[in-house]
Amino acid sequence: MDWEYAPAPESAAIGAIKDRYLPFIDGTFVEGGGDDLITHSPGTAEQLSTVSTVNDADVDRAVTAARRAYEKVWAPMSGAERGKYLFRIARGIAERSRELAVVETLDNGKPIKETRDFDVPTAAQHFFYHAGWADKLQHLGLGAYPRPLGVAGQVIPWNFPLLMAAWKIAPALAAGNTVVIKPAETTPLSLLVLAEVIADADLPPGVVNIVPGAGDVGSTLVNHPGLDKVAFTGSTGVGRSIQQSLAGTGRKLTLELGGKGANIVFADAALDQAVEGIVNGIFFNAGQVCCAGSRLLVQESVADELLAKLRARVETLRVGDPMDKNTDVGAINSARQLERITTLTQAGRDEGADVWSASCPLPERGWYFPPTLITAASASMRVARDEIFGPVLTVLTFRTPDEALAKANNTPYGLSAGVWTEKGSRAMGMAAGLRAGVVWDNTFNRFDPAASFGGYGESGFGREGGPSGMAAYLDTDDEPVLAPSRRERKGRR
Repeated sequence: MDWEYAPAPESAAIGAIKDRYLPFIDGTFVEGGGDDLITHSPGTAEQLSTVSTVNDADVDRAVTAARRAYEKVWAPMSGAERGKYLFRIARGIAERSRELAVVETLDNGKPIKETRDFDVPTAAQHFFYHAGWADKLQHLGLGAYPRPLGVAGQVIPWNFPLLMAAWKIAPALAAGNTVVIKPAETTPLSLLVLAEVIADADLPPGVVNIVPGAGDVGSTLVNHPGLDKVAFTGSTGVGRSIQQSLAGTGRKLTLELGGKGANIVFADAALDQAVEGIVNGIFFNAGQVCCAGSRLLVQESVADELLAKLRARVETLRVGDPMDKNTDVGAINSARQLERITTLTQAGRDEGADVWSASCPLPERGWYFPPTLITAASASMRVARDEIFGPVLTVLTFRTPDEALAKANNTPYGLSAGVWTEKGSRAMGMAAGLRAGVVWDNTFNRFDPAASFGGYGESGFGREGGPSGMAAYLDTDDEPVLAPSRRERKGRR
């Protein structure tokens, strides 16, 4: 008997989308000097709102405000007091969680159940977690006198707008730094709502500044001479350019870039569990995740069985309105991104791979792509090498663990990987050989603010989250001038 879920749409009115949003500089929402930016809702391709963007002078004003706040207010403040502000922001996110989830879904295109159950709660958790570290920096294991760096310039991508902002802003503030942050051009709204939360928390003016705009604004920000630290999440090409431009400046740099994660399934794995992990790793969020498991490596002896189970599971996925609570796969973030996904998938077909897509109907309005499996692929094909950043899974097979390692590591990226096996020793052995910053064991895409995240190679360097993420915002080289000398400390014992 055929049946279907009844529609269960969340109300867009809960998002309280404004007609116009403004930059947040020195504690005030102000008109920017740049051209207005029009944002569209990927689920319908309709205009959502307009955003006032900044120019070079606005960026300079934001950095100046951040420097003043750092020197006069934030750095001199005790860690315990700074922690109180972070706790307030965390509570503010939690209190406005339903509104933020709707804003994120309308602006980004991911399903409401993803923003509601993961993005927004995890953003709040990052502020709660780092608030706890604010008065305990000397216990991070980074030396007795860790100190803030100064002013941090941060640029975040469109795939996790609120969460990426949280896991950059929270550690920076906990460590005593101030922030100037630029949201992605296509998804600025949730960060500007976060600015309202920050204002309601009475954060001192200038501690956090938000400067919307396109890539030129990001370039102006990361190259501003008033910064002490730059943190960027985005494409490998832009990250490489930032690294080149900052070489020799002495500023600390953290880059979290692209990925081509391998999900490795051995014959002894629990296949039904592995199928769910594969689906979670690539199809939810429409595959628009830097650490997505976009390459499936399955042992030959179970490849046919696993692929049959996987196709059956993919056929059950519901693609459609991101605001519907029953939707599994939402919209592609932009027409430009949809074009890239379509082009790369066709390249796989042209190179001789088998391309299979779920038979689900796609909405007539908006930007959508069906969950797709590419099989009979080889490691030399573009679909096995390039980051597609969509709901497209490339499947390769292997016979031995060594072959699996060789194929998994045959990529310039090194952000994430997953291993599916019932043998703990095999999982640990694979993890030791995989050139990836994060390796999941019998799961995929699980995150915790206390765990560090980052990559190798063209996936960037540095870590975010946990004590390692805090280290990226601290100076631990020398003792501060006002610290007691070693002789004085010895005499007190």
